[in-house]
Amino acid sequence: MSYQAEAHFKHGSASRVGVLLVNLGTPDAPTAAALRRYLAEFLSDPRVVEIPKVLWWMILHGVILRVRPAKSALKYAAIWTPEGSPLAVWTAKQARLLLGYLGQAGHPVLVRHAMRYGQPGIAAEMDALRAEGATRVLVLPLYPQYSAATSASVFDAVAAWGQRSRWVPELRFVQQYHDDPGYIAALAEQVRAHWQREGRGQMLVMSFHGVPERTLHLGDPYHCSCHKTARLLAAHLGLPQEQYRVTFQSRFGKAQWLQPYTEPTLQQLAREGIERVDILCPGFVADCLETLEEIDQEAREAFIAAGGKTLHYIPCLNDRHEWIVALRDIALRHLQGWDTQRPAETELTAQRERALRLGATD
Repeated sequence: MSYQAEAHFKHGSASRVGVLLVNLGTPDAPTAAALRRYLAEFLSDPRVVEIPKVLWWMILHGVILRVRPAKSALKYAAIWTPEGSPLAVWTAKQARLLLGYLGQAGHPVLVRHAMRYGQPGIAAEMDALRAEGATRVLVLPLYPQYSAATSASVFDAVAAWGQRSRWVPELRFVQQYHDDPGYIAALAEQVRAHWQREGRGQMLVMSFHGVPERTLHLGDPYHCSCHKTARLLAAHLGLPQEQYRVTFQSRFGKAQWLQPYTEPTLQQLAREGIERVDILCPGFVADCLETLEEIDQEAREAFIAAGGKTLHYIPCLNDRHEWIVALRDIALRHLQGWDTQRPAETELTAQRERALRLGATD
């Protein structure tokens, strides 16, 4: 095994604690070339597509990467901002805010963000944390509900980086926080704020990203975690079961995925006489293609075409204060036992302080 080149350890260098936020990823630009690079990396992950590698390689490179990039580029172009991809913009802002919120709470730790696919990459950001003196790192995926295709894939990427590293820091990994009280409260405040501004619809639809149904039978807890999030949010909002729906979006391929599907559910609600629907995506903490284009554009069009009158999309948590507070508290729970309360100092200085204390007690 060959190890990547690393700077020599320097005695007396500052020892720090780091937090790495990780989101799914995004192409560098809304172009076919950028989408081809991004989709090649994303769809080559065996955690994402669980079919025989040789068969999938032929389908991916023979069909999908020849056709899909141009179509996906048009979708990304519809939601791209002057600052870039919404997912990249919001994730970077969440990292900056988390750094500030932790600092204000007396925990001056390092905070960086990475993407599982695309840039900035996990390996590069782990290298950067280590270069800044991090000897302990908390990896915090921005996926509230655990799935092997998302959270476990982040773990794989961090482990792969560790396999190539000579000096691996002490690591902790946040598995999920689908039922975290702060996260649920932040979602509830986002919904209430929307209702206060726009009024309240007849039905609240909670749309989660879909995964193949076979993952549920193989033991993946994602389906149950999504439903628990929905139940807790509905209870927080005082919604009886008949006033909300849980659905799954973003199907890919011909296999059965978790149901009910979002768009057909919206069409059925319209046919049943529901004129206004409010919809949010609790599994996404930052707005992205799946929320801004698939839900706020495509799903709205489908609902209205089926006879509905108004569909209000409720934005993701993004930079909402209650969400950053929840993120801070989640991080702090997992950082317990690590020294995060004092500014970085050299190990030599720490040793001198300990020596002075010992001398004072002799």
